Amino acid sequence: MAKKIKEIDTYINKAADFAKPILNHLRELVHQACPDVEEKIKWSAPHFDYKSAPICNMAAFKNHCAIGFWKAALMRDIQLIENAKAETAMGHLGKITSLKDLPPDKKMMSYIKEAMKLNELGTKLPAKPKSTEKKNWKFRIILWQL
Repeated sequence: MAKKIKEIDTYINKAADFAKPILNHLRELVHQACPDVEEKIKWSAPHFDYKSAPICNMAAFKNHCAIGFWKAALMRDIQLIENAKAETAMGHLGKITSLKDLPPDKKMMSYIKEAMKLNELGTKLPAKPKSTEKKNWKFRIILWQL
């Protein structure tokens, strides 16, 4: 089984009491589904990488937790795809306030294994389209002058 890092232990221990069982459970599911997972802290939150690429991340907030799948837009589950397209939140399963808010373990494990498979195949997310907005040059000039 992959090594658990103390930084994620610390993250979970600092989370609100309601979040600790959720985060611990998600972490255990990731390790069960992906024995070779590599834990990391990126952007101040726990991330799980496999084959040198991210598969998912989790986070605790003041009143809820979230889990996000890095390549959710390419996965088969309609809910994950729609939530990935919306890009309204970090998590693809909505606001999680208790273990009851999570899908069944079997379904969560299938999500994790599908994310692993995408990494094994070397699947990349499509590049985001370049913005056609005009740059705010006045703002940049003001900053440059400071």
